[in-house]
Amino acid sequence: MYIVIYRFIVKQNLDQDFIKYWKGLTDLIYKYEGSLGSRLHKEKPNHYIAYAQWPSKTVFENSGGKLPIEANRYRDAMRLACEKIEISNKLEVIEDLLTDKIHV
Repeated sequence: MYIVIYRFIVKQNLDQDFIKYWKGLTDLIYKYEGSLGSRLHKEKPNHYIAYAQWPSKTVFENSGGKLPIEANRYRDAMRLACEKIEISNKLEVIEDLLTDKIHV
């Protein structure tokens, strides 16, 4: 698996707009480009980190050409809601011990 970590600085009072557009774009990337989804985290006010997971580096690098035209609307609106968007890391997964169940 391949991980891409994004950092976002959102403009004042546009957090909810940003989240809505991030979710819309992420959903399309999942449906059309073969991603394994993403998680959005709030670091501090107006600062977010997204963790996107891909089956491989190749799938990530070849993504973007299958998105429907509506992806542009989400992408543009998300960019307008942000002061800064950057990729902070690209990582190969070595071991994966995350689970969605609590072991008791």
